[in-house]
This record gives sequence, C-alpha cells and structure tokens, in this order.
Amino acid sequence: MPTALITGATSGIGKAFADRLAEKSFNLVLLARNEIRLEKIARELRQKKGIQVKTIPFDLTESDAGKRVFETMQTDNTTVDWLVNNAGVGDYGVFEASDRDRQLDIVRLNILALTDLTHCFLPPMLEQRSGVIINVGSIASFQPMPYWATYGASKAFVLSFSEALRAEVRDRGVKVLALCPGPTQTAFFDRANFPQQTQSTGLSLADPDTVVQQAIEAIEADKQTIVGGASLLNFVVNLQRFLPREWMIELLKQQFQPNR
Repeated sequence: MPTALITGATSGIGKAFADRLAEKSFNLVLLARNEIRLEKIARELRQKKGIQVKTIPFDLTESDAGKRVFETMQTDNTTVDWLVNNAGVGDYGVFEASDRDRQLDIVRLNILALTDLTHCFLPPMLEQRSGVIINVGSIASFQPMPYWATYGASKAFVLSFSEALRAEVRDRGVKVLALCPGPTQTAFFDRANFPQQTQSTGLSLADPDTVVQQAIEAIEADKQTIVGGASLLNFVVNLQRFLPREWMIELLKQQFQPNR
C-alpha cells in the first residue's frame, strides 16, 4: 500500500486529502501542531478504513523542520510515495502595522518548510522512479495581493517553484502539481484575522472535498497546475492577462482595503 505524508492535516484541505487518500487505501502520515486533533482523526481513519495512520505533532515553523520530519520517517523506515505540502498560514492587514513574527512565520511555513520537505523527500522518489508531490498554493499565487502582501508573495513562490520542479523531474517518474484553490470552506480567513464583515470575496466558498478530488484528477491527467474550486476561478485568474498589471493590483487593493 502506498503512503502519503500530509501536512496541515487536521482541517480543511489537509483533512480532505487524508479522507480521500484513505478511501484509496493509502497508509497515512499526518502532520500538524495539534496533537489531540491529530490522534482523533487518526483513530477514526484506522477504524473506518483499516489503514495504518501515523501522526507527527510538529510545528513546521521551527528550525530545520523538514529535515527533522524526514529523519523521523527514516527512523520508522517509512517510504513516502505522496507528499502533500498543504500547511500554510496567511495574515490580513496593512503590512507596516502587522506583527513581525507573524510575517516571518508565513515565510517559514509557506516557503521554507515546503522547500525543505520537498528537498528531503524528492530524492527517494527519484530513486524509485515514482512519486507525487502536491504543493498547495492559492489563486493569490498569480498576482500581488495588497493587504496580503507576504502571503501572496509566498504563494507565488509555491507556484513558480512547483512548475519549475515539475519540468526537472517529470521524465524521471515523479509528478509535481501546484494546487491553487480559490476561497474554500476552511478556517483560513479567521486565522488570517480577516474581519467577518468583509469576508465576502464575491465568490462562493468551495468544498474542500471538491478541491481535493480536482487535485487527484489533475495528478491522474499529469497536469502541472490546477485552480481548485469553481470553474469561474479560471476566468478570474486569467483576467490579469488582459488587464495592465497595475490595474489588476489596484482592483485587488480596492477589494481588500481595510475599512472600505
């Protein structure tokens, strides 16, 4: 049975990946900070699906996070066939007024941990000439995001990194997908301090299960990037091709400006 390592596995898209891959008879390694929630999900999946589920309660913003997770997996002699880099964090607001540590944690988690985990787990996949890496970006990956400046930049990295890496390894048996969902039914906006009264983006929230199913279908079709969620999102993402870049950024500024 193949094994998938999923970060940010206790809710939202990460939890949906765990459920869907369990249905496909994957053994799972679930990673998140909340040990109690991890163990609860692991117990449920073991009982319902009859699979092996390991848990790693760990904060990926810590130093050398990816290397430490990889060493833990080596100690357990666990081969990772699918790596789902889902863990991520955002922060809404005026950049200069934001919390410094929060901004740095966005970089540590969304960029450094994702890069480190990929760098650690990719070589064994290449040795066995098979494997899947799914890096979760965002529709924010496609353009700068005023009032989400660090988050948007971090997701732009995820998209560029994933597409470049795919070109390097696609002929050696490993598939790499950039999954860029739009607004999804997760706790992201609450955790990012986005005010409840302004949480309408003009787009309906996608079901995490739908986003994950789209990602799995994209892997099966050997695609490099998918915009997860409603089909309208592809139009939104491609709109920037037809508008001057400065105009697009100004539209987003008006959309997300605090106290508008």
